[in-house]
Formats: sequence, C-alpha cells, structure tokens
Amino acid sequence: MTTLSIDGEGVDVVYQGTEFRLERELIEEAIQKTYWDVTDHELLQMIEEDPTLRGEPRRVGDIVR
Repeated sequence: MTTLSIDGEGVDVVYQGTEFRLERELIEEAIQKTYWDVTDHELLQMIEEDPTLRGEPRRVGDIVR
C-alpha cells in the first residue's frame, strides 16, 4: 500500500516501506500539468506500476486548502 501526504510544495510518499518526497516541480514536469490540477490517481500512477485506484480522482488544489 502506498501512502501519500500532499501539501502545497509536494508529496511525502511511503511506498513499500520506503519514505521519500516528490517535489512540486518534479510532479509538474512528469505529468505535464500544473501541480494544483494533478490528481491523487495520477500521483499513484507515478509511483506504482499498476495501482489500485478507488473512488473519484481528487485534484491537489481541492485537497490542499
């Protein structure tokens, strides 16, 4: 299971017991969208090869308020 902790400057990730941070600029470059328009589903797809996506995708801009 992957855990995402999203803030205004990036995402703290725990993936298979390894903790790391994805900075806002890296995410924008990888997904080719502004950080605020990236969804949690897109973030999971950056990290996992075949993630289990549940529910409706949520934009970072809606998560961080």
